[in-house]
Amino acid sequence: MHITRLRLLGFKSFVEPADLVIQPGLTGVVGPNGCGKSNLLEALRWVMGETSHKSMRAAAMDDVIFSGTTTRPARNAAEVTLFLDNSARKAPTEFNDRDVIEITRRIEREAGSAYRINGTEARARDVKLLFEDAATGARSPALVRQGQIGEIVNAKPENRRRILEDAAGVAGLHSRRHEAELRLKGAETNLARLRDSMGALSSQMESLKRQARQAKRYKELSTEIRQLEALFVHVAWLQSHTLVEQEETGLRACLLELAQATSAETAALAAETVHAASIEPLRQEEAVRAAILARLRHQIETFEAEAARQADRARDLKSRAEQSARDIAREEDLIEEAVTTLARLQTEWDGLTTSDDTEDEADASARAALASAEAAQRAAEARLTALTNRAAEGRAQRKALEAGLTERREVIAKLTRQLQAIGADMAAVTARAPDALTLSELQAKGQQIAARLVEIETDAVVSS
Repeated sequence: MHITRLRLLGFKSFVEPADLVIQPGLTGVVGPNGCGKSNLLEALRWVMGETSHKSMRAAAMDDVIFSGTTTRPARNAAEVTLFLDNSARKAPTEFNDRDVIEITRRIEREAGSAYRINGTEARARDVKLLFEDAATGARSPALVRQGQIGEIVNAKPENRRRILEDAAGVAGLHSRRHEAELRLKGAETNLARLRDSMGALSSQMESLKRQARQAKRYKELSTEIRQLEALFVHVAWLQSHTLVEQEETGLRACLLELAQATSAETAALAAETVHAASIEPLRQEEAVRAAILARLRHQIETFEAEAARQADRARDLKSRAEQSARDIAREEDLIEEAVTTLARLQTEWDGLTTSDDTEDEADASARAALASAEAAQRAAEARLTALTNRAAEGRAQRKALEAGLTERREVIAKLTRQLQAIGADMAAVTARAPDALTLSELQAKGQQIAARLVEIETDAVVSS
């Protein structure tokens, strides 16, 4: 069983799929520094199960993934596949059914590595044992790296022994032996824990036996308690039965009293019906009185508002009449003054006409005085005309006021008649209502309003 091909994809500098074919004989890789020769050896060790990132010359295992360049983006996964020739059937039994064994290791960023052998998921330990049985592996001295010859020469006896064991092909046996020893130690640990568990179970069994004895005693005491409780319940039932008979006797007496009370209630309901029938007319009378009282209050409010309006109207008419009288007196004085002036001017005109020796200057002044007198006369006539018109308007307004006063008198008379009718209704209600004092007060207030209306009417007549 030997290596025939190594396939790399996204591993370090191998961003594109690359195959390294290893033919029988000597296969060499030649190139300048930095071309990736060491990456091939590291890929071979990595696919064989290397777990140390330092051996991969990386700060972390994820650094084996292609990290990208200025022209190419980074990859998120790396994969290395190793092909082994198994035509001699020297592989372990579980992998010895094929001529070619394909071992693949794949890593993704921040997700860890995964192994596959012939396309089937496998453990890292399975891959390690496979290569150890073939006297090789990730840290086998068969893979000579830089500086390893010096390490072998200066190695300690233990390290040389490991090298010889790897060369003899017994490294896999030692790994299995170490695994078996670990399992034996685990089995011994489990046995010790089992002994401890058995001791704990023994103590628990003793405790359970004590609990069983206590449970048996509890069961016996519970039986006695249930019997005593049954006896107590029976005695209580007898007492309750006697009490129930006594309560039934009292219940019958109460039912008899209830029947008597029901009969009394029926009689009381009948009496209530009769009284309700007699109360209904009183309620109707009360409703009538309430309606009359509401109408009376409304009419009183109307009378008060009307009285206030009549008083305002009377004051207005009185002030206008006084103003008209003052205007007429003033115009009469003006008319008398104009008549006196006209008489004086006429006298002067007559004197000027009879005098033939009057000078031209006196004639001119007389003419001017005449023109002034004529102008004053025209003004006086105009004022007289205005006063005549105002007097006519005053007379027309007075007639209108007299007509309004007559109408108001008719309204007052109508209201007086209504008040008398209300007074009659109030007297009728007073005769039937118990609250005679309140209705009498309302009647007195209505009479006061009527007297106030008469006073307003008198004032309006005097003002006219």
